[in-house]
Amino acid sequence: MLWFILGLILIGLIAGFIARALVPGPDPMGIVGTIAVGIVGSFLGGFLGDLIFGGDDNLDGLAPAGIIGSIIGAIIVLLIYRAVTGGDGRRRTRA
Repeated sequence: MLWFILGLILIGLIAGFIARALVPGPDPMGIVGTIAVGIVGSFLGGFLGDLIFGGDDNLDGLAPAGIIGSIIGAIIVLLIYRAVTGGDGRRRTRA
């Protein structure tokens, strides 16, 4: 279990870093935010991979993806994050 969590953090860091490098623009988030984007992207990539290619029925679509799926998922999560926060890392407020 400990190795699974450490693996998630490491893959999350790598996938989040690569996603932030591939998507141009400023991202004022630290290393914890980068890891979170990567981990959420990994599960999103696993879910999308399960939908597209069909997967193990025992996991019900909630499984971490490989590194490529994690990067694709992290890019999607990063784009959603930018859309929600207004693209510059700050949350939009209505006047």
